[in-house]
Amino acid sequence: MHNRLKTALLCTSLALAACAGSTTGSDSGLRVVTWNISNYNGGNATNLHNAMFGSFEGRTMSPDLFVAQEVLSQSAVNSLVSILNSAPSSPGDYVAGPFTNGQDTDNAMFYRSSKLVFLGTTILPADPGTTGAPRDVNRYDLQLVGYDAPGSVIAIYSSHMKASSSSASQARRLIEAQKIRTDAQGLNTEWNFILGGDFNIQSSNQAAYQHMTNSQANNNGRFADAINTPGSWNNNSSFRYVHTQDPSGAGGMDDRHDQLLFDLDLGDGDGLDYKGSFGVPYSNSTWNDPNHSYRSWGNDGSTYNASLATTTNTMVGPTIANALKAMAAGGGHLPVIADLVVPGVIGADGSIDVGIIPIGVGVNVQFDVGNNGDTVLWSADGINTINYSLDTDAGFGVDAGSFTDAAGGVMNTHTLVVSPGLFAGPIVGEVRVNSNDIDTPMLVIPITGQFGGCGPADLAEPFGTLNLQDVFAYLALFNIEDASADLAEPFGTFNLQDVFAYLDSFNAGCP
Repeated sequence: MHNRLKTALLCTSLALAACAGSTTGSDSGLRVVTWNISNYNGGNATNLHNAMFGSFEGRTMSPDLFVAQEVLSQSAVNSLVSILNSAPSSPGDYVAGPFTNGQDTDNAMFYRSSKLVFLGTTILPADPGTTGAPRDVNRYDLQLVGYDAPGSVIAIYSSHMKASSSSASQARRLIEAQKIRTDAQGLNTEWNFILGGDFNIQSSNQAAYQHMTNSQANNNGRFADAINTPGSWNNNSSFRYVHTQDPSGAGGMDDRHDQLLFDLDLGDGDGLDYKGSFGVPYSNSTWNDPNHSYRSWGNDGSTYNASLATTTNTMVGPTIANALKAMAAGGGHLPVIADLVVPGVIGADGSIDVGIIPIGVGVNVQFDVGNNGDTVLWSADGINTINYSLDTDAGFGVDAGSFTDAAGGVMNTHTLVVSPGLFAGPIVGEVRVNSNDIDTPMLVIPITGQFGGCGPADLAEPFGTLNLQDVFAYLALFNIEDASADLAEPFGTFNLQDVFAYLDSFNAGCP
């Protein structure tokens, strides 16, 4: 039996909401960020360092997967990835995805190579003229490090839709929304997908938003608002905690233009998942909603229809707030962040050796099963719960029912029951652990051992005869404190009482 020391405070099902509200950094699961970075053409390292890696009361943006809009050039991408890696508190492992210089401003993507593997990119091209999508939409496909199944793939779209509330602009946004959803419908159904961007949508009732989020005949490509906050966001103080524009301009904070939308499977409580209570409406009384990891980064809700608060900012403090405001000069945007928990990983004893069991005797043997997710990479509360059940072959028994385990703690201990054998011979079988591990849905634990001997003292061949070989075999087991040598109370302690119990059995002879 073995134990794993707790490495972090665990999110239990009863404490999920409290854990979800944490924005302490990117070492807990996977942090996703979208940010319209306002005609970025390189440089501005100090403000970017402060905005993205500055810390206030333990809170920092520190993205793992970052899509940006309004990037102007490949040199701007090169500059930004260098800035990401040179921040004093940066992990230094950021890589840029491929950049395409399309129509108007463009998208860019950055990811941490210790957490994600880049798979490829797809462009949904802008339409020529002035009636369709004004800019390219880019889809970037990445996979979680340490996982192989399709359920560990994330397809993230970056979009910058047409501005303005005119009917012509709304029609152009609808065309872009149709392209995105159609593309998402064609993805591998096991993949996860996210849409981040500057939608320029003033109300959830607009056709583009409805098309992306409403139920249709084919819902494989349907997106959802994890914070379930529909409505007319523009110039509406009820939504002041989720507004993203404009932190610097005369118009002030009064629009929810920037959002992250999610595949519904990211809210099913299983595998790769949104960290929080998916579908619960966001608070309208505090920015620090404990039900959600989703945040309009820097918006503490205190400056509706005014420039972003800096010296009094309760979410990010003055240094980060001033950097965000400087990056948005001229009518820009705040970033949006959200966290994901990665799939749990099943772990168990590599094998179960029941040893030599006397003929006609049954035994119970303990073994461990639990969540073996990589807490060093993702942290304990950044890994989803593992759910599992057990079954085994005829002649054995295991604990019935369904079991769960959070990462980072002590594994669950179970009991294997070995039924009495009628004849001498090898013990061969397996315990099957059926779980929601996306890579190993069934983990097999081999069972080995030997039926033999006429009684507890008959430990060595030739079975059926008690001699010094049996005594030597017992002493060998006693010296290594094997459980099969622990024959007398107090159990768990190896002493002369165990030896005397063995000698009594030996002296009793074979039946």
